[in-house]
Amino acid sequence: MVSQAEIQSARILVVDDQEANVRLLEGMLRVAGYTSVESTMDPRTVCELYRQHRHSLILLDLQMPGMDGFQVMEDLKKIEGIGYLPVLVITAQPSHKLRALEAGAKDFVGKPFDMAELRARVHNLLEVRLLNQKARNYSNALEETVRQLEISREVIRLKTLEEQRRSEAELALAQETQESLLPRSLPQFENFHIHAFNSPTRYVGGDFYDFLQVSAGAWAGVLADVSGKGISAALLSSMVLGALNMELRSGSTPQQALNRINTLLCEKSLPFQFVTLFLFLLGPDGEGQFISAAHNVVYLFRSATGTIECLVPDAFPLGMFADAAYESRPMRLDDGDIFVVYSDGLTDAQNPREEMFGEQALRKVIREEAPRGGRILKETLLRTIETFTEGSPQMDDITLIVIERAVA
Repeated sequence: MVSQAEIQSARILVVDDQEANVRLLEGMLRVAGYTSVESTMDPRTVCELYRQHRHSLILLDLQMPGMDGFQVMEDLKKIEGIGYLPVLVITAQPSHKLRALEAGAKDFVGKPFDMAELRARVHNLLEVRLLNQKARNYSNALEETVRQLEISREVIRLKTLEEQRRSEAELALAQETQESLLPRSLPQFENFHIHAFNSPTRYVGGDFYDFLQVSAGAWAGVLADVSGKGISAALLSSMVLGALNMELRSGSTPQQALNRINTLLCEKSLPFQFVTLFLFLLGPDGEGQFISAAHNVVYLFRSATGTIECLVPDAFPLGMFADAAYESRPMRLDDGDIFVVYSDGLTDAQNPREEMFGEQALRKVIREEAPRGGRILKETLLRTIETFTEGSPQMDDITLIVIERAVA
């Protein structure tokens, strides 16, 4: 989380060739409580100032002599690369707004300035920027932890029992770090009950789920399964979760978010790494949309009829094809409806005779237990898996979320 104090102490740079506009913006920001506001009327100095101070937000006028705001953004992108470009453009021309967003700006504010609008847009962008920076710092720290563990892996084999116990403690710390990617507690959204379960096969795994309020009343949920297991899968899941969180918080639609994350993974992940994912968006009235990127079939239990609908995948895994496109499809949950999202570790669970639990057994449990509610369905399903496997070692990460529309 980002505190109000962190937001109000973030560095802000105001760029406008008109002294009156600069003074007005500086004054409005300081009245709003921001304590680190700088300015320049020369657009040619912006990049050097940004290199020195890495401002959390740049308020950039588009129409300036010598070098306009679009040229400034192009130069800033050379510095930031594929990272988050913290630019809020200032324009009196409505026709420039779309072009500015396409050029990399995260938001815009019109002239003449409206104090309430400016404060809201500045606050929101600073919150997203600071969250992005925290996610990046966290990922770097996790990467360093993983690097140290990999270096010591071969040495561990030759160590004494006491040294092995010490290394196990370090791996347990890595597990705690991975578990911190999951919600500390399940959120409460209007008209919905959420139940979830996660069990990695090793100290760290590649499955994750998350939930996020995206607008007034509307919220998003995701369950993803990263290829592979262990440290490498955990790193990739950390990157995907951070990128998805940033995209949705910044106002991207589900399809925009996944298209951008797919591009990122194709550029940054290893050739054999990919992610299957089920992403959904729901409003308090039960109306919503979903994208299934090569994920397992999701089962939707209709309370009114006792039937089960299948939400089948229709897109490629993330990170496999750079030109893949992701489109959302509509969904609706009526009173008492429940849908079940899971990773394939659940249906692939094996007993000592190497028989798999399977989709048919899963549907049977849903059909019989869903009328009793989401919590009982989750608990019964996990007990059924435990009984079926008869103590056999878990072969893959198991993750499950159950979403229930409350009865009015």
